[in-house]
Amino acid sequence: MRLTQHADFALRTLIFLGLKSPEQLSTIQEIAEAYQVSRNHLMKVVSRLVAHNYVVSVRGAGGGIRLAKAPNEILIGDVVQHMEPEDGLVECLRENNQCVITPACLLPGMLMRARDAFTAELNKQTLQDILPFSRRHELSGLLNISQAVKFAT
Repeated sequence: MRLTQHADFALRTLIFLGLKSPEQLSTIQEIAEAYQVSRNHLMKVVSRLVAHNYVVSVRGAGGGIRLAKAPNEILIGDVVQHMEPEDGLVECLRENNQCVITPACLLPGMLMRARDAFTAELNKQTLQDILPFSRRHELSGLLNISQAVKFAT
């Protein structure tokens, strides 16, 4: 299974925000520069993160974004599921399925079970699990975050 760039950028954005203190705002520009990714693409990703209540957006001068929930409340599988396109992995799982062998094929069931197992496995992990105390300093340094939150997990 391969995740889209949308899901990848969403997870990286959440990691960035998770390294900051809960009240500290970050800008999309700051995150785009830290990861050396497209600001325009990241804006679309952040918009979906806001829509799914993972991120809060504060408008105006001095505005920015921050996590909407504590890192231990953000399930990785849910994030991936919300950020991935709704269409199925293959034709037979799509809404307007045109595959002629679907009525007799066992592939759709296998793929749905595999997808569900993938999501279930990812949902055993939270954003907090990606941000262990032992890695916070290194992650913050790589992302040029000077004021990372300093708490143990």
